[in-house]
Amino acid sequence: MLRIGAVSVLVRPRTVVITIVLIALALISAAAAMTVGSLPVPLGTVPGALLGGAEDPTAVRAVRGVRLPRVLSALGAGAALGVSGALFQSLARNALGSPDVIGFTTGAATGALVQIVLFGGQPTQVALGTIAGGTVTAALVLLLARSGGGMSGRQMILVGIGIGAIASALNGLLLVRGTIDTSAQANLWLSGSLDARRWSHAAPVLVGTALVLPLALALSRRASLMELGDDVAEQLGVRVERTRLLLVACAVALAALATAAVGPIAFIALAAPQLVRRLLRSAAPPLVGGASMGAVLLMLADLATQLLPVTFSVPVGRMTGVIGGLYLVWLLLPSRGSAEGKGWQ
Repeated sequence: MLRIGAVSVLVRPRTVVITIVLIALALISAAAAMTVGSLPVPLGTVPGALLGGAEDPTAVRAVRGVRLPRVLSALGAGAALGVSGALFQSLARNALGSPDVIGFTTGAATGALVQIVLFGGQPTQVALGTIAGGTVTAALVLLLARSGGGMSGRQMILVGIGIGAIASALNGLLLVRGTIDTSAQANLWLSGSLDARRWSHAAPVLVGTALVLPLALALSRRASLMELGDDVAEQLGVRVERTRLLLVACAVALAALATAAVGPIAFIALAAPQLVRRLLRSAAPPLVGGASMGAVLLMLADLATQLLPVTFSVPVGRMTGVIGGLYLVWLLLPSRGSAEGKGWQ
């Protein structure tokens, strides 16, 4: 227990060590990503290029102008998805409660496609459309999932899958509605890509995550109590409905910001919190650990796509989708379900 004046914080050494290791892995992966591309840059040149002191001006432009926004977009989006997944899984009390599985990411994509296809929106307008789409989707899911004054995690997941299917159909209609150019741009965005990322993509997700994460951390203890059930949480003094709305608002905002920055990315929000829970062996929502693991996973996926021995660019969203499908199958195996379904129903 760490006490500073009237404030006391419970510090778990295992949590601190693993979080530091994950952050170090994310930074190492980011440094490695700075060296990869059509213009190879030696790792030793990267610090000088970042500071503008490298002898080769081409390396400076490549690192600072092209690769740094891409890397920061990946780190910010991965962290946002990791925290969003942890919040949704805590709310649903189910390992499948991630924004890409229960439709929030698809709904956010609908808002973005409206801006891209119908209005030719720039990155800022696309980001606002993404947040609006995610918010409307969340409102519909929460409204339809309520039954008898309460809401179970299973209802939330099933309703979210249904709303996500409707949003996916709307996305297909928008692609048909658009011109060849706007449909091609929208289709590329839907694949989830880190190519051609600019500061207009990186800045919103970094700033938004930095603002929302402290609020989520402040609510994490109440979220842990709500995992015991609404009735128990009420008896322990938690204002369940208000807390649920705040947690959903945080999770939706983070998922929407990540989607606006890099497009719909599968697997990260689903797997990052689960992997961290296994490492930390903690029942609390792994928010900081989830952010760190999400950043690591997305950076490693981006590195893998750039190092593949192919002549075409592979969108990172397709890579995470393949890995995520395999992980989901593994998670749903009967032996896994019987072993891990005891805590969350």
